[in-house]
Amino acid sequence: MTSSAAHPPARRWLGPAFTTALLIGIAALLLTRGDPAVTLGIFATRFLGIFIEAAPFLLLGTAVSGLLEVFVSREDIVRWLPRSRLAAPFVGAFMGFAFPVCECGVVPVARRLFTKGLPMPVGVAFLLAAPVMNPIVLVSTYIAFGFGPLLIARFAITAAVAILVGLVFALTARPEEVLLPASLAPITGGSGAKATDRPRLGPGLIRAAQFSVDETFDMGRYLVIGALLAALMQMFVTQEQLIGIGSGPVVSVIVMQAIAFVLSVCSTVDAFLALAFTGTFTVGSISAFLTFGPMIDVKSTLMFLGVFRRRAVAYLILIPFLLTLLAGVWLNLLLR
Repeated sequence: MTSSAAHPPARRWLGPAFTTALLIGIAALLLTRGDPAVTLGIFATRFLGIFIEAAPFLLLGTAVSGLLEVFVSREDIVRWLPRSRLAAPFVGAFMGFAFPVCECGVVPVARRLFTKGLPMPVGVAFLLAAPVMNPIVLVSTYIAFGFGPLLIARFAITAAVAILVGLVFALTARPEEVLLPASLAPITGGSGAKATDRPRLGPGLIRAAQFSVDETFDMGRYLVIGALLAALMQMFVTQEQLIGIGSGPVVSVIVMQAIAFVLSVCSTVDAFLALAFTGTFTVGSISAFLTFGPMIDVKSTLMFLGVFRRRAVAYLILIPFLLTLLAGVWLNLLLR
């Protein structure tokens, strides 16, 4: 099955949603702002900033996805991963060190692993944790903040949230209730290659490149829509407005979560952006920015819809939001 036919439900609304968001955004900007040319220039700059920052990591993710499709069989996945539903999320939370991708690249990798038979709780934990739990982000966070409360909190909270959400999905839902049919088809008897059927390196790389191209166009549509919406939200909800209402142990955490969701900054560089808030925001709120943002932002939410059912996407947003909120408030009260 090719990517273009993999998501018929999404394809029915994706085109109209793209057009509607674009037209509403342009119309709103022209009607509510000053000079239309200047306003559109700012909007285009913000959109391109988000898209250009995310696109290389999407390409990295789809490249890994193509290699997984060709060279990793379902039998490999079954052999490598634990069979216990309770142990599975713990493995998923640390898989990012084997697949170092950000929130843009992790979605196509997770989807390809699902089609290879990856247990659903492992994939959910991996999807939430990998954008932070990888060596690139570890180094960037250390450079930005050094070894201290924020570095420890970022990785501890991310691992805890990913494991807890993975456990919730493991204990309360079946894969067919969470994943779209295209991700379930190979798991329920599709055409996964056997370990003994691996192609030679040259032909295999060509096939992997073909899969990567299909995956890039498929997931890239979600990235474009997410970047457009994120840029549009940034035009109407500025950082200054959010910072102006962000005070106190609870409100400051919620505000920083909102900033992380709206800005949609890649997890490999968001630590340096968070430095700008260290003088005015609490440790708990900055830790929430560094943990919730890589898990859930505007563009990743749109990309989730290419893998999960809509109800599952709602839970994937709500549960991490509440858990990171509680962790951030707890840190504020503990360190105040």
